[in-house]
Amino acid sequence: MAAVPGGRRSGPAAGARFFCTAGRGLEPFLMREVRSRLAATQVEYISGKVFFTTCSDLNMLKKLKSAERLFLLIKKQLPFNVSSVSKGKIFNEMQRLTNDDPESWLNAISIWKNLLELDAKKVKLSQKNANPLKRKVGENDIIAKKLKTAQMQEIQENKECQMEKQIEEETLEQGNFTTKRDKSQEELQNDVAEAVDTQKQNDLTFRVSCRCSGAIAKTFTAQEVGRVIGIALMKQFGWKADLRNPNLEIFIHLSDIYCVVGIPVFRVPLASRAYIKTAGLRSTIAWAMASLAEIKDVYYMGADVSDSQLLGACDNLKAAGLKDKIELLKASVIELPLPSESVNTIISDIPFGRKFKLGKDIKHIIQEMERVLRVGGTIVLLLSEDHHRRLKSCEESSVPLNSKGSRTDKPGSTECLNPEEKAAISEPASSSFAASNQECLDRMPPLGSLVPVEGYRVSLGKTDALIYKYKKSHSPGQ
Repeated sequence: MAAVPGGRRSGPAAGARFFCTAGRGLEPFLMREVRSRLAATQVEYISGKVFFTTCSDLNMLKKLKSAERLFLLIKKQLPFNVSSVSKGKIFNEMQRLTNDDPESWLNAISIWKNLLELDAKKVKLSQKNANPLKRKVGENDIIAKKLKTAQMQEIQENKECQMEKQIEEETLEQGNFTTKRDKSQEELQNDVAEAVDTQKQNDLTFRVSCRCSGAIAKTFTAQEVGRVIGIALMKQFGWKADLRNPNLEIFIHLSDIYCVVGIPVFRVPLASRAYIKTAGLRSTIAWAMASLAEIKDVYYMGADVSDSQLLGACDNLKAAGLKDKIELLKASVIELPLPSESVNTIISDIPFGRKFKLGKDIKHIIQEMERVLRVGGTIVLLLSEDHHRRLKSCEESSVPLNSKGSRTDKPGSTECLNPEEKAAISEPASSSFAASNQECLDRMPPLGSLVPVEGYRVSLGKTDALIYKYKKSHSPGQ
């Protein structure tokens, strides 16, 4: 169900059930964010997705920073068994996603409609209040026009009296046509609202977006599943398919662990930042690192030795309206033009060696960061497995690595996020996160005066990375 159990709900005020997609390893960041930003309850996760209940409106929901996309939940259930049944039987089971519980679909669409309507009203109100002086001038213009019209009507009073009878006759003749025309315009203006009304379901247009993974992906294509679900929706609700510009999009993910159905709340992914003109580190990863740093300072600096990187950062700062708040320096990270113990927080995406060669200087990089960091200050690093090996090269590693550079036993903070082992974990999962965080901490090497605090393994798409947080405990040499 898309709403909290206990009967039909009309909107987000009653609490709606959502889920967000997240990069692998970012689930704990997203769980914390929905609790703190949205006052979310019933928070649970499966690999790559976080489910929660909230009363927040669209304006608050779109502020989520650690999520990729946001969906209004329609259904979540156990997976289809594709190992010992025929295709026809599985197709019938897929159709039951709509046929067995149509109320959950109607309930979710009602909430979706209310969210859109509430957001539209707030936008109109904001625009109306944006310039009261302009609105006042407009009102004066209307009054002036009305006065002028009244004067013209008075001058032409005799002519109008002579034509009065003719106008009345024309009005009677056109009465029915006018009523029908006005009704048609009203229906067009309320296209979506009318379409999602229970009594007018056949006006709704939709398309199905499907993703299959695991064993079911070897048996069915996404197109086959989408076609089956689409036909079932047309039969059940009388909706019309429209692949180009539908009122509604239905998202379905079928895997070996779960079946999830939802409605995308926004067309553009939450992870797409409008102010980022030059792409760099994934926005969700950057936000996760910044959230760990607990930034409280009012003066910011960014440093890079590459002119192209600095130009890209400058473009992003202009687009975000932050050019005057962040200073950019051209400097080598091995030789920062800063006094010792002069900064409170450092966040660094250490080059992985693909675009910018790092060589064997990572220890020198860390030592220079340690030099400029104040005692009690925080460093948050994004490291590759190769970085990790180099930092631990002077120590005996108790954690073996396979030939591809990934770990062969417990994968840090993603241990409890493995969908092959655990399908869904709810609120008490914070203890699992704590345990896996401790495992990752055990892997983190101490770096001089830098003491390990938190560690997470995250996905960058084709490769994994490690987010490490350190605190400076003392000045070197003490």
